[in-house]
Amino acid sequence: MNFEKLEQYLGRVELTVVEAMQKIDKNNKGILYIIDGNGKMLGSLTDGDIRRWIIKTGDLEGQAGQIMYTNTKYLLEFEEEKAQKYMSAEGLDSIPVLNADRVIVDIIFYNKSHSGEPGNNCDVLSQIPVIIMAGGKGTRLYPYTKILPKPLIPIGEIPILERIIGKFRIYGVNEFYLTVNYKKEMIKSYFNEINPDYRIHYVEEDIPLGTAGSIRLIEEDFHTPLIISNCDTLIEADYGKILEYHIESGNALTIISALKNTIIPYGVIHSQKQGLISSMEEKPSMSYFINTGMYVINPEYLKKIPESKVYHMTDLAEQLIADSCKVGMFPISENSFLDMGEFEEMKKMEERMNHNLIS
Repeated sequence: MNFEKLEQYLGRVELTVVEAMQKIDKNNKGILYIIDGNGKMLGSLTDGDIRRWIIKTGDLEGQAGQIMYTNTKYLLEFEEEKAQKYMSAEGLDSIPVLNADRVIVDIIFYNKSHSGEPGNNCDVLSQIPVIIMAGGKGTRLYPYTKILPKPLIPIGEIPILERIIGKFRIYGVNEFYLTVNYKKEMIKSYFNEINPDYRIHYVEEDIPLGTAGSIRLIEEDFHTPLIISNCDTLIEADYGKILEYHIESGNALTIISALKNTIIPYGVIHSQKQGLISSMEEKPSMSYFINTGMYVINPEYLKKIPESKVYHMTDLAEQLIADSCKVGMFPISENSFLDMGEFEEMKKMEERMNHNLIS
């Protein structure tokens, strides 16, 4: 591996949480190996390490040196031939190769196609129902949505709704509830025609009830946590880990939250009393978390949704917080969240499809 390619997997100890997340997003491998000024390995930093740090501290300015795992496994030069077997035994996705000075000279990634192991399919969510809110008009995508309901707008050759369902199917989900209203017969007709190997229950709104109001129409008595999702977003994350975090944290509601980095395209003035300027910043950047529209909720809290009333998931979250129920977030990186609710975002999603960055 040449240095230019190697560098994308390396990070200095002074990297902030935001900078580390951005670099992990770009390398698409979920890990950075942390080095000092001389290139010597000090540890490793995964997206999971960063997520745990954010959940624990909420600090986006923390540095890689504070968060990294220092007992990182490695191989020495001329030991590369045993890398695949070693990674299989240790459950590693990658391993750095060091020279005698502990400088990283190569990184080897686990080749699952030759491991004889099963694919990514699992059944960790086989008992978890998923509700997908597919009843909106998609006015921001007009005139596309004059012809098709938003859930059936294709990304590549596959409708966005089918792609979302495909993500859940990887983790064994078999039971889907689709809340439908606008052009609902087209949605039902599409899934009847493809004859899927999973169950779909249609929850039909007579009038729009918001992102949560239609859920109150479901008569099923659920006994496990549920996942709720918008119909216009793709989330690249380990859904099994999301559920595990929700249960272990004791949350009533968990909101999957994506980091967003925004550069303000102006010089920003910080003012004080009497019209005086205390400082100025030229095109500063802001980092914050946004709601992706994907949630995990315990079933007993669905009863807080009022009947026959426009009510949104954000309303439910605020009500739970006001009632002193535990509402938490599961942070993901910026590139792990794609929203096709607007034309520009839809184009980005299609571009990533063309480059095989999402499936």
